[in-house]
Amino acid sequence: MTGAERNVKRNTRDDIYNIFYSMELAQRLAADLYYPGCLSLERKRAAANSLATWERPAGMRAAYTQRPWSTQEDRVLLQINNPAAAADELGRTVMSCGLRLWRLRTGQVPMPSGQ
Repeated sequence: MTGAERNVKRNTRDDIYNIFYSMELAQRLAADLYYPGCLSLERKRAAANSLATWERPAGMRAAYTQRPWSTQEDRVLLQINNPAAAADELGRTVMSCGLRLWRLRTGQVPMPSGQ
């Protein structure tokens, strides 16, 4: 319904499922569940209504913006061999570059052709 993918597994402390949504995904889910006139607890409806007023701060980037890696980006990353320097060059985060470099080195993703 919200477009979010979830890793479904029980927590280790008490063997229950904890479901967590935040930011825009939480707003969409709350709007779908707590529509005007729905049957709900007042405290839950109030919490859902408070989500509607939340706005992403100006400098806050979207947490997940899927952008597939191209063969050319893989080549540049391997050539630079430094996640921080590659992040500047490729317009990606240091974490993204570090993780991709690790996946390439460990064989979790195929090396670009010609490597």
